[in-house]
Amino acid sequence: MEQIDVFVSVGATANDAQETFVRAIEERLRIEGLVPHTVGRNAFGADRPLKTVTDLMEKCAGTVVIALERIYVEAGMEKRGGPKQQLLSNVRLPTPWNQIEAAMAYSRGHPLMVIVESSLKSEGLLERGNDWYVQGVTPDASALSTPEFNGVLASWKEKMLLRPKQSIAPRATSELTVSELLAGLKPGQLWTLVVGLCTLLGVAFAAGKFFGVYF
Repeated sequence: MEQIDVFVSVGATANDAQETFVRAIEERLRIEGLVPHTVGRNAFGADRPLKTVTDLMEKCAGTVVIALERIYVEAGMEKRGGPKQQLLSNVRLPTPWNQIEAAMAYSRGHPLMVIVESSLKSEGLLERGNDWYVQGVTPDASALSTPEFNGVLASWKEKMLLRPKQSIAPRATSELTVSELLAGLKPGQLWTLVVGLCTLLGVAFAAGKFFGVYF
C-alpha cells in the first residue's frame, strides 16, 4: 500500500496522558498508511521554525491539527478596561502554533482534520463553522474508535487520495487578481515589493510637492 505523508500540528506534550493520546493518533495514522510528520517531534531542521514548517508542509498531502491544553488561566480578564470587559475563569488554551499551522495548511489547499480537546476555549480556526469539521474529544485513545472519528478520518483520507489526481491548468499572470499574485510571492519577494512601492510613493510625493501638486 502506498504511504501518504501528512503534517501533524501538535505542541510538545505536557504530561503522560497527552503523550499517550498523541502516540495513539500517530499509530492510527500509520495503520491507515499515513506517515505523520511533526516539527520538533520527529522532524527537525536547521532553519527558523516557520521555514522548517513551510518546507515540511510542502511535502505533505494533508494536515492533522491536534489541539491540547498548553495554558491554563484560573482567573483573568478579557478586553480589560473596555465596555465589553469580561471575567475569565478556568480557561484552557492550546499552543498558538495550532492556529498558525492550520492557516498555513488551509492556504495550501491541504485537507484538514482538526481534533480539539473539548475543554479548550473555542476560537479562531479551532472553532466550528469553518470549512472543515472540528472534533471535540477527551484526550484518550478510546476517542479514536468512535463512529464520528472513523467517519471523519475516512473522509479526510479520501480527500487526500483524490487531491494528487486533480489537474489544474496554470493561469496566465494577466488573469490573476492582485491578492492571488501577492499570495504567490515568497516573503523575501513580498518585502522587496513593499520597499519598492514605498520608495516609489516617496519619490512621487516629493515630485508633487516640488511642482505644487499635493495628494
